[in-house]
Amino acid sequence: MNYRHIAFAAAIICMALNAPARAEPRAVIELFTSQGCSSCPAADKLLGELAHDPSLLTMSLAVDYWDYLGWKDTLALHGHTVRQRAYADARGDREVYTPQVVINGVVHALGSDKAAIEKAIAQTRSTAAPLSLPVTIAVADGKVTVNVPAAANAQSAEVWLCPITAKAPVAIGRGENGGKTLTYNNVVRRWVKLGDWSGKAASFSVPVADLPDGGYSLQDINELTVVVQSGVAAKPGLMLGAATTALR
Repeated sequence: MNYRHIAFAAAIICMALNAPARAEPRAVIELFTSQGCSSCPAADKLLGELAHDPSLLTMSLAVDYWDYLGWKDTLALHGHTVRQRAYADARGDREVYTPQVVINGVVHALGSDKAAIEKAIAQTRSTAAPLSLPVTIAVADGKVTVNVPAAANAQSAEVWLCPITAKAPVAIGRGENGGKTLTYNNVVRRWVKLGDWSGKAASFSVPVADLPDGGYSLQDINELTVVVQSGVAAKPGLMLGAATTALR
């Protein structure tokens, strides 16, 4: 090998060492939380820490069933309450509580217990094949485009797009957390069904201008997350693929 070949090989190695690492997706973690739950702040904080792990896709889903305690959750969607109950029905255990995390759509754990969450991640990866579908999401020319590749022996699934607020500080005036200002990370503001997937390659798009809903504006959205989840909304199952991107 001459010096030119050696220099070229060294340059390739250097480029590889300095390239940003792309972590293999390990888990989608959905935290069901509430501003009216005194046990939730520890889980909210932990979710913020887990969000720094590039192999985890974390989502905060505020529920509304504690609103009667004296404080109406400002980030809650009733659909999150429905989703949490649908998970419990799909598992058959009737376990609905806060703070609760659902990992990869199939296992739940206490949202403030990091060890239990890691155990649940390992469990899903040893008994199923979560996030094996390489989904992509991109924003260009005023549109969000999601591509889902073909897969053999695929389960039927739904493709959902979630506008995300990366950080939402909230001053809580009453209830169990009254007087505190808490920060919520990766808050899901809406669920937009892009379509169904049955194993064939598919592409979906939606205008960015259509993302806001009555409860928030486009300025509130920092990120977009897409999940491809087996089953249907009334009986959600394993997360087959997921991806996230910054909106701006």
